[in-house]
Amino acid sequence: MSRPQRWARRLMPRRAGEMERQSREWKVICRKCGRERSIWELGGIRYGAKSRGKFMGMKCDACGRWGMHKVERRPDPRAPNVR
Repeated sequence: MSRPQRWARRLMPRRAGEMERQSREWKVICRKCGRERSIWELGGIRYGAKSRGKFMGMKCDACGRWGMHKVERRPDPRAPNVR
């Protein structure tokens, strides 16, 4: 768990589970090889976000190439819809 994630859990312990769930729904996708990772896996938090068309510049751990990775929300269809 990254420092921002630990910090957020301490400040908002009641929302920690929901914060992690929402952060796992947001995926960072390499436009070159298609590798997909969640924001949570990358050490980030994306809680209450609604933006579209976001990109992040980073190196892909699968293909090793630098580029703009697309960020989009992909909810798990098996997860209960808790809002």
